[in-house]
Amino acid sequence: MTPAELSSTVLHAVRRAVDAGELDVTVPARAVVATPGPGGCGDYATNIALQLARPAGQPPYRVAEVLRSYLVGVDGVADVVLTGPGFLNISLGGAAPAALVEEILSAGTRYGHADAPDAPDAPDAPDAPDAPDGSVVGLHCPHDLRAVVVADAVARVLRCQGALVRVTAEGFDREWTAALGVRVDGVGPASASPPVTVRPVPAPADPLPLGRDAARWALLHPAAHDRPRIGDEHLAQREGNPLFRVRYAHARSRALTRNAADLGFAAEPGPVPDAPQELLAALGDHPRVLAAAAAHRAPDRIARHLVAVADAALPFLPTVLPRGGEKPSAAHRARLALAEAAGTVLAGGLTLLGIDAPDHL
Repeated sequence: MTPAELSSTVLHAVRRAVDAGELDVTVPARAVVATPGPGGCGDYATNIALQLARPAGQPPYRVAEVLRSYLVGVDGVADVVLTGPGFLNISLGGAAPAALVEEILSAGTRYGHADAPDAPDAPDAPDAPDAPDGSVVGLHCPHDLRAVVVADAVARVLRCQGALVRVTAEGFDREWTAALGVRVDGVGPASASPPVTVRPVPAPADPLPLGRDAARWALLHPAAHDRPRIGDEHLAQREGNPLFRVRYAHARSRALTRNAADLGFAAEPGPVPDAPQELLAALGDHPRVLAAAAAHRAPDRIARHLVAVADAALPFLPTVLPRGGEKPSAAHRARLALAEAAGTVLAGGLTLLGIDAPDHL
């Protein structure tokens, strides 16, 4: 069960409780599910009971007890534990959700895009980005390299969520296109009304000597209000460099596919009983992250999410291939599929940031 499917399951439980007369509330549009916080347990947690307590006129814990009775026994849900003032901690049944892996591999690097096949709903994302009616989202930035790079990335993310975008800048140096792959649609005053002004804290030094990928990462990974660091640490081929970890995890996933082919087998989604829950949660959260990054004009959210995916995937990748005299089995094919799904999410996210995802590193 993916986070989006679990969110729908929680909402269905609310609807059943309302229909049964146990809760007198309006069923909300979405239910937030996330990894459990301190004191939590299971695979996912939701604060839906706290959200509904006041309109229901009941204590949060009592609302949680009502909802628990409608969640326990649902296909895919193994157990529901109540913690704190009324958090529902949900353990999923079975092993790794093969449906999630299959969905990612089917959509490819467009997983999480609004126009991708079977694009999942983002359970706790803000409203969809502007311009579903064909109007244009205007982004305008000053004559500043970081502002132009951020605007370029924001435009990519908005477009992946179905928006039409026009980027204008007060000034633009042509070398920026050749060096960093950025583009603007117009130079001078903003032409769209009202435009969104993109004005991050400027870089303290020229990032162009870092090259396209490292320079874009250096400018996009920090939040807009943070001053970026411009230094050789972004070029370091070691684990202390977040960009290296993200690209290395992607390259390792691609190497596993090549190595498996040499051993005579390919990926096939299926149960992975010991799959890291952190990895599954991060992969399932990808559509929400893209939607939130578009709504908040914040590509840094994608960069940090990719680091989380890579950090969850790297310990898992060495366990994928058969060892010693083992023969490839259904379990190995399923583990390879999960590894390929992680690599696919990493490649798709890097592409939206305008950064290359090499198969060899």
